[in-house]
Amino acid sequence: MEGYFDVGNKDNTGFTQIKAKQIIDEVSKVVVGQYALIEQMVVVILSGGHILVEGVPGLAKTLAAKVIAKTIKADFKRVQFTPDLMPADITGTKVYDAKSGEFYLRKGPLFTNIFLADEINRTPPKTQAALLESMEERAITIDGETHRLGDPFVVVATQNPVEYEGTYPLPEAQLDRFMMKLTVDYMPQKFENMMLDKFKMGFTSSKIDDADINAVCNFEDIKRCREEILKVEANDGIINYITSIVRATRNSPSLILGASPRASISILLAAKTLAAMQGRNFIMPEDIKDIATPVLRHRVILKPEASIDGLKSDDVIKNILGKVEVPR
Repeated sequence: MEGYFDVGNKDNTGFTQIKAKQIIDEVSKVVVGQYALIEQMVVVILSGGHILVEGVPGLAKTLAAKVIAKTIKADFKRVQFTPDLMPADITGTKVYDAKSGEFYLRKGPLFTNIFLADEINRTPPKTQAALLESMEERAITIDGETHRLGDPFVVVATQNPVEYEGTYPLPEAQLDRFMMKLTVDYMPQKFENMMLDKFKMGFTSSKIDDADINAVCNFEDIKRCREEILKVEANDGIINYITSIVRATRNSPSLILGASPRASISILLAAKTLAAMQGRNFIMPEDIKDIATPVLRHRVILKPEASIDGLKSDDVIKNILGKVEVPR
């Protein structure tokens, strides 16, 4: 998904395209060699969704989330998910004030704009489930009282694809709430050299607040981007193309479970955002193909025999995209 932006035609450049490029360029000053990750994260944030990022340690997953938060002037909270983490540790709880004789709400870190759930699969299901309401309803209920969360509100969750001992796989209901699952791989050597050059000059990710990162976008800008994204057109052929892809996952002989209707909505929203980021007010089939895999890969379950044959969910999705008729 690299190379979204072709700004040679200035007359066709919309506000969303300008802002998205500014955010990506700014984050790329610090996070080198992970352009696809940054671009896809911006797609999800502008779409109003949540992000699941999978990759081995040290690939700048946390750093990318931190830097994006700085570029859009967003409040950022990070929680290391551990086996002993309790739901109240992230949502907050009512605390008794002896002086007033009343209970008051001590808000947890979930009351923020960008919430990083680091290694989310290392915490038990009851703590994972504490995110369900906030991710869907943008609200948290504590002791029967519902508290609205701010806007934007984005959950960025990370997990390690290698270590499974002592982990708790996310249930399908929670996976389905993530708009995209992004997979991060090692960067090419030239970018790793660039990274070492930065550290040689004194940069360190632990002192990100001292880095030269400019806030190029604010909440009003994001709101304006989303208004522009809503106006992106999707004709009947595009709608049918989306539902045909999703329905094909439900009928695939390689899958136990296909994608839900929420997947269709996510593909549509992400494609509208991608089109706006390219300066267009209409969706093309290529937009669907670009975002279908990260939107679908965590929403389908392979049959055991398919896994034994070496197939991965990405392979099945690619095969489906190759078979579904593309609208003209």
